[in-house]
Amino acid sequence: MTQNMNGAAHVVVVGNEKGGSGKSTTAMHLMVSLLRMGRRVAAIDLDLRQRSLARYIENRRATAEEPGGRDLPIPTLADLTVSACPDPETAAAEDDGNLEALVAALAADHDVIVIDTPGNDTALSRSGHSFADTLITPLNDSFVDLDVLARVDRRNLSIAGPSHYAQMVWEQKMARARRDGGSVDWIVMRNRLSSLDARNKRDMERLIRDLSRRIGFRTVPGFGERVIYRELFHRGLTLMDLRDLAGEVSLSMSHLAARQEVRALVEAVRLP
Repeated sequence: MTQNMNGAAHVVVVGNEKGGSGKSTTAMHLMVSLLRMGRRVAAIDLDLRQRSLARYIENRRATAEEPGGRDLPIPTLADLTVSACPDPETAAAEDDGNLEALVAALAADHDVIVIDTPGNDTALSRSGHSFADTLITPLNDSFVDLDVLARVDRRNLSIAGPSHYAQMVWEQKMARARRDGGSVDWIVMRNRLSSLDARNKRDMERLIRDLSRRIGFRTVPGFGERVIYRELFHRGLTLMDLRDLAGEVSLSMSHLAARQEVRALVEAVRLP
């Protein structure tokens, strides 16, 4: 297991300041995959308003507790104590300290901690990014979503420079280095990929490849545009649970391909 400089659990942060990129779906599928591999996994949901990941886990627990329910592996869901101080700077400092204490406490008896962040810029989200050993940024395959990472010259479709989120990640990498000397492995995950060989898809691939060399991230194929990823949310289930749904879900080639997409992501994170 790859560990940070303090020998603590490996922290995976799922982050993107653009809503609807699939952060919670990515986080949940990653966690369930690791749980089924025998890892001890904890989750922290920093999206205090939406709480999509927290509700996903709560739905999973409710499914497991139904009469005749299944023995589903469930990650530890940890609640962060949020500052009530009216002064923004003091509140941010208190939240940062509370998050650091929570990560340290969870690291004592978990192998992996997954932090889901909100789809907008908040002090708490920035703080969460600074704890990452691995940062996964799901990115829908569109120029609208790419704008979060980079400014694109519309005249020749070239990278004009990094955008606000990329700058924030750089700042939190520095914060991480100052905290404990650790580094952040940044993965940009191209999500909701079309199976069609469209010009937009080729342009996105070229631009992201160029940007990765400039600002230092790895790229991996993400999840395809499949309805099954969204259908399982209300029951708290994932594609890695399909073997437990025999008789309820008719497995198709699309389901099997989607499950392989999840496995590819787990391998890309490089947790032995």
